[in-house]
Amino acid sequence: MASSLHDLDTPAALVDTVRMQRNIARMQARMDALGVRFRPHVKTTKCLPVAQAQIAAGAQGITVSTLKEAERFFAEGVQDILYAVGMAPARLPQALALRRQGCGLKLITDSVAGAQAIAEFGRAHGEVFEVWIEIDVDGHRSGIPPEGAALLDVGRALVEGGMHLGGVMAHAGSSYEHDTPGALRRIAEQERAGTVRAAERLRAAGLPCAVVSVGSTPTALAAEALGGVTEVRAGVYVFFDLVMHNVGVCGTDDIALSVLTTVIGHQEEKGWAIVDAGWMAMSRDRGTQKQRRDFGFGQVCDASGQPLPGFLLSGANQEHGIVSLEGGAPCPDIAQRFPVGTRLRVLPNHACATGAQHPHYLAIQPGGQAQAWPRFQGW
Repeated sequence: MASSLHDLDTPAALVDTVRMQRNIARMQARMDALGVRFRPHVKTTKCLPVAQAQIAAGAQGITVSTLKEAERFFAEGVQDILYAVGMAPARLPQALALRRQGCGLKLITDSVAGAQAIAEFGRAHGEVFEVWIEIDVDGHRSGIPPEGAALLDVGRALVEGGMHLGGVMAHAGSSYEHDTPGALRRIAEQERAGTVRAAERLRAAGLPCAVVSVGSTPTALAAEALGGVTEVRAGVYVFFDLVMHNVGVCGTDDIALSVLTTVIGHQEEKGWAIVDAGWMAMSRDRGTQKQRRDFGFGQVCDASGQPLPGFLLSGANQEHGIVSLEGGAPCPDIAQRFPVGTRLRVLPNHACATGAQHPHYLAIQPGGQAQAWPRFQGW
């Protein structure tokens, strides 16, 4: 425990637990109102106390992006786990070990070759894997288009190979490219309709498809109706970040993750303050660079977390950050405004990337005390 922020070494990743719990409650209430299960993506935080808070609020199961994540969360008692990355054959022994230990692990694939590899390995080891087919609803990344001929071929390869075809899943990653309510509603409906259509095609062909899973933070918060969908997945909503702020689904006062940093020097002729949070603390992610507002490496705030209008972390070296005015105009009283030793916070562009730079979070409780929350590391 630490009695105040001033006692903490910097840079440090801070979690505002009041904001986090508010974000969790907001998303869960929305999913409850839409009548679907909610399966949060834990890759954002890789943190057991955060996942426990999500489950306590009503989440059912989790989504992971690595099997190491699955192993760690299963060891902590979470059993219903979707591994939402296409299954590589070399990882099947690791997946088998988890299943044999009692983990309700679900796999995904989007190709006949992938389905056949899973089926062949499963038959050889006497295991019936549950597999979901990934659907491409927006050309963003992976998956089979809802009307793609390969959809039924993959489904048959799994069922005829003795596996359990559990359902379909999609991720509308293109939602990050939009920033108006109307556009987000359109993408959310496109995601829903495409995934439901894929499920209907499988069922019409006599193939099982119990689960219809969709999700991204923007579409989860924008969807007006989710007919035919059984569950939603989202991750970054728990902390939010500046990319989500630019997308339009949160305000800066919703962002629960920040990096505490200390002013260590100045370049007065340039109007810069130098802090001890560089890209090793913030990450190199410049996700706002192509959005309507570029926040550099992050929005600068005072020690309490209130944004300081006009000030950004405009540059970053490995261990040094540059605080300056937005747009590059020099700040003539920078040394007086931010004396050496001043504590600041920086809101991140991408919560997942910034969190990954730190071995633990310091969870700031309502009374101001900080509690260390370890992150699962190395994967």
